[in-house]
Amino acid sequence: MKKYKLAIVGATGAVGREMIKMLESRDFPIESIKLLASQYSMNKKISYKGMEIVVELLTKYSGKNIDIALFSAGSEVSKKFAPYFVADDCFVIDNSSAWRMDKDVPLIVPEVNSHDLRKDKKLIANPNCSTIQMALVLKPLHNFAKIRRVIVSTYQSVSGAGQSGINELIEQTKAWTKGEIPIANKFQYQIAFNLIPQIDIFVENGYTKEEMKMVNETKKIMGDNSIEISATCVRVPVFRSHSESIWIETENYISPKQAKELLAKADGIQLLDELKDKKYPMPLFAENMQITYVGRIRSDISTKKNALTFWVVSDNLLKGAALNAVQIAETLIKNGLL
Repeated sequence: MKKYKLAIVGATGAVGREMIKMLESRDFPIESIKLLASQYSMNKKISYKGMEIVVELLTKYSGKNIDIALFSAGSEVSKKFAPYFVADDCFVIDNSSAWRMDKDVPLIVPEVNSHDLRKDKKLIANPNCSTIQMALVLKPLHNFAKIRRVIVSTYQSVSGAGQSGINELIEQTKAWTKGEIPIANKFQYQIAFNLIPQIDIFVENGYTKEEMKMVNETKKIMGDNSIEISATCVRVPVFRSHSESIWIETENYISPKQAKELLAKADGIQLLDELKDKKYPMPLFAENMQITYVGRIRSDISTKKNALTFWVVSDNLLKGAALNAVQIAETLIKNGLL
């Protein structure tokens, strides 16, 4: 089997480290791996398959002789450095929001729209974490019944805000147990034992940027701008894994049984819907799992429209970021584009 030269940009961050773990656990065919970061992380060592690899400084020349680069260092870094990698004939899979809505950049969830990958499109965007798990579940249903409308409410873990989000929940919880007042730095308000109905900044229509990402990115991934989508994104005091309550209206009738059958056989999805045994998706189950869980599938009893509602949970650092990026790289190889 042919092997490839890889680079991880932002290797010392939370997602960068998960990318390394995914490459290792999935036995990606690597000839060599280069770990890149800013000057603040230079010379740190990260383990990969028993080897200690020294982190190097990211420069505009870092993409030379690299086949695939996985970027997880934020939008500004991607905007500045990704074009240099592409100019060096390297495929760039970028986890930031920098390129997602660029009409010339494929926005990919491999199980949904791998057909959008092309040999001449070296820059590829990895979607927003909350968008990925929703699009993954919507696609089989859309293919069968054509989705007209989606209303989604998210319950997003603090790890979606990075390691600082995790640290803040830990510190606030410790303070609360001591009877102290929790201090909020990363989030707008105390997140321990609280919910915050704002992720990212508000835009003119009253939605947040996170909510509009779900709207716009889902339409692009699904290849259907006719789908109407409304999202409410909420930060919750959970360390890892995002949950979503999703309501859909379809053009053609689809029963809960049919939906379950479609989702049970879809790639990347595990149906967990055994109500008698109280089995349904939860963040606790999804953490560190390379799968997206769906359950609580039922007809909407409030309307005579063709409508279903269901519950979706996935690890936001894996399928929502690192795993999806690695799967894109795997798909490039599988489709003979690399």
